Formats: sequence, C-alpha cells, structure tokens
Amino acid sequence: MKNQSTEFFRIFVVDDSPLILRMVKKSLEDAGFTVVTAQSGEEALELMTRFGLPHLALVDINMPPGMDGFEFCEAVHAFSDLPVIMLTAIDEEETIVQAIDQYAEDYITKPFHVGELVARVRRVLRRVGNFAYTLDPLTKVDKHLQVDFPGKQAVVNGETISLTPTEAKLLYILMRNAGRTVTSDFILQRLWPLEVAQEERLRVYVHRLRRKIETETNGPKYIVSERGVGYTFIAGMG
Repeated sequence: MKNQSTEFFRIFVVDDSPLILRMVKKSLEDAGFTVVTAQSGEEALELMTRFGLPHLALVDINMPPGMDGFEFCEAVHAFSDLPVIMLTAIDEEETIVQAIDQYAEDYITKPFHVGELVARVRRVLRRVGNFAYTLDPLTKVDKHLQVDFPGKQAVVNGETISLTPTEAKLLYILMRNAGRTVTSDFILQRLWPLEVAQEERLRVYVHRLRRKIETETNGPKYIVSERGVGYTFIAGMG
C-alpha cells in the first residue's frame, strides 16, 4: 500500500541493469513515488526533454558503453540543480568523495536494502524540499513567465529568450525555493562548487537573469534582493 502522506514526487532512476531498475521502481512506487526509469544517461536526458525534470534522480556511476553517472550529472547540472543520489558498486573513498563534492546529495553502495534506499530518498527530499512548480517540459510560473530548463530558455510574454547554463541553473535554485530567501553563500556553493566565487560574480548573473525574465521596467518582481542575505523568487503575478 502506498504511503498516503507522501507528497507527489517524480523520481528518475538511471541504471544499465534492468533488474536494478525493476527492483528500485517497485520499491519507490510502493512507497508512494512516481518513477521514471532509463537504462542510460542519454535516454534519461531525452526523457527530461520530453516530460520535464524530476524532483530527484538516482544515478548509477558505471553505465557502459555511454556516458557514466558523473558525465550525466555534469550534463544535467549544466541547466539545473537537480538533486542526485549516486548508486555505485564502487566502494572506493576517492570515487565517493568525488561524487559528494561535485554532484550528489548522497550515495548508496550496491548491493543495498530497499528500505535503506527509500529512507535515503525521503531524507534528501525533506532536505531539498518540493519544487514549487509542476515540473513539465515547460514549467509555468504564471501567465507572463514559463521556463524550459533542459532547453535552457524562458518564455516571457510569449517571446522565447535563451538562457546561459549558469542563468538556467540559478533560476532553478531560486524557483526550487520560491517564497524563501536563498543565501548568497548557498547559491555560490551550488553554482560553482569547486571554485572560490565572490558575491560580485553572483550579482552579475542575477542582473543578467533579471534583464531576461522580468516583465516590469520599474523594478524586479520575480527575483527580489534581501540586502546582505541573498535572493527570493516571488511568483503569482497573475
């Protein structure tokens, strides 16, 4: 029986093993989640383009002969801050550290117990929160603004505007936390995890993003600055 208290969450499971995919899909669906499976990183990216982003991805590290889990995460994180749990048979400290430092919220070493997997999924989702909008191929904010994250573009009053990868990822971070102030330090860490980035760099990208998506000329309506703290994404303009 599904957990009736579980909110709607869509999870992508990316693994080259059909057995793993079936097992994980059943376990997560029994726990109340909606699950989409893919046997390669390339297939998962194509599914995101067709159906929209998930709330979380479970990703195998080794998926020959195509892109590995790290390469898949790199591709996804070029336009979003999608939370990822890595699935790996590699119990090597260096690999695990790389996964956590660069790509993943958590990792699970194969073989694993399905109860542990479900618990870790729930823990990560509690930490990152539910995305504030329906994750469709074109995510609708309101009648003025829609966002295509995989396509790295926004539709502003019917006009399609290209976004850079960093602008798309910045917008994803802010929209995932809509209505809450996101600190500048947190955004810097998520945008440039391996760099020591200064706040001025972030201000430049916020300014560029505002110029592309804001519909009012008398001040920002979507991305509001909280002086000395960070930024808040505000929707509901109509």
